[in-house]
Amino acid sequence: MAVNKLTVEDLLSFPALQLSVKAGSSGLGRSVSWAHASELADPTPWLLGAEVIMTTGLAVPRTAAAQRAYLERLDDAGVSALALSAQLHMPPLHDAFFRAADERGFPVLEVPLAVPFIAVSQEVAAAVQEDARHRLGAQLQVFGSLRWLVAEDLDTPTLLRRLERLSGYDVYLCTPQGRPLLPGVPAPEPGVLPSSAEAPPTVPGGFVLPVPAPGGPAGFLVAYEREGAQPAGLAVVQHIATVAALRVAMVRNERETLRREGAETLAELLQEVLDPEAARRRLARHAIEGDTVLIVVRQATDEALLRCLQDHPHLLLTWGTDRYVLGAPELATEIGELPDVAAGMSRPFQPGAALRVAQREALWAVSKAVESGRSVVRYGEDSLGRWLPDEPAVLSALVEHVLGEVLRYDETHDSQLLVSVRTWMERDRRTETAAAALHIHPNTLAYRLRRFGALAGRDMASTGALAEVWLAIQAAGALGLTD
Repeated sequence: MAVNKLTVEDLLSFPALQLSVKAGSSGLGRSVSWAHASELADPTPWLLGAEVIMTTGLAVPRTAAAQRAYLERLDDAGVSALALSAQLHMPPLHDAFFRAADERGFPVLEVPLAVPFIAVSQEVAAAVQEDARHRLGAQLQVFGSLRWLVAEDLDTPTLLRRLERLSGYDVYLCTPQGRPLLPGVPAPEPGVLPSSAEAPPTVPGGFVLPVPAPGGPAGFLVAYEREGAQPAGLAVVQHIATVAALRVAMVRNERETLRREGAETLAELLQEVLDPEAARRRLARHAIEGDTVLIVVRQATDEALLRCLQDHPHLLLTWGTDRYVLGAPELATEIGELPDVAAGMSRPFQPGAALRVAQREALWAVSKAVESGRSVVRYGEDSLGRWLPDEPAVLSALVEHVLGEVLRYDETHDSQLLVSVRTWMERDRRTETAAAALHIHPNTLAYRLRRFGALAGRDMASTGALAEVWLAIQAAGALGLTD
């Protein structure tokens, strides 16, 4: 029991009230913050917890099952005790009602007819005045926490620990999905989270409140009374939720600023306008050190990708329809778990290195991921990648030597010779299978193969020519010349 708290047992000791216990005596240590009369069948949406609910009997159902459900509703809402008026409108109380009170340790009291409910309320109000002064003081100090944010530059865990000491609660924060909301602040057990932000705030032992944010709650704050402390009440917890919302907004703004700076840095790295030393310094500010890779991501939403990357150092840049990610090699595994994603990863390199080769490798790998239906392809993990040179100039020369005439013909005539040959070779030169994939007649494909051979000056029945054409097609893909 919290220190200096009024309890149900204390009420029994007040001679003027003449209260007696009918059931649930094991719960007499429950704290009391208020006493209120209610004849509603379900007053719980209007309760904050730790109330004594008084009724003349109009609110009490007639059947055993309904009486038990009524008591359980009050107990689940954090009510301290139920005070029943002797006589008046009280229906016969069933054994199931009293058994439920004893099982839950929920005190059921009887108020003599000679004692008006207002007398109980006045006694409780007088007894909790000191507690009310404590709560007001705690509220004022929580307001002062806004000054700590500015003047002392406290980190989030330190700020929350101070608020816990002031309020008398253990504080937890989480997203609506139950994940940690702020770094260093623990998340509560998922079972305590409400189904909506409009749910009553009271839970056994404390409160659950939404953390407000534009567009809907950023998450939930859960506050449990600390053993041996003097909890300051709902108003203080609401102020803590407001402080948490401000901190969430600050963290989001910091992350957005960092994300934009990272995108600018990655764009400059791809354009090779940063010298190696400046690049290393910028990457170090984003905690990117050691082995680094470039990943090109397709077929993933911005929201899913940001959520996947949020706990890992990275740079992210949207370039056309592709998303470029720079970070540790382990990021590829995280990205590969996104639904329907296609991603290509370069070979590792050290921070500050030019990205020209890494970009080519990542683009080649992502094109293979799209073609194969795999979520992630890492450049160099297949046998073909090892035979392609790193230098774009060498690749361009190979493409021009083998495929130059074909590429120019396709561009001039809006034809599909290169795509047709690539599809045919990817399907192990099975003409009917490749034709079906291209949605054309096999005779049409046969004509395209002959036309390709004539333009390329290669005999497509020759093993040597096939090997040369296949390597040239892969080089064209690495240079981004094919879809």
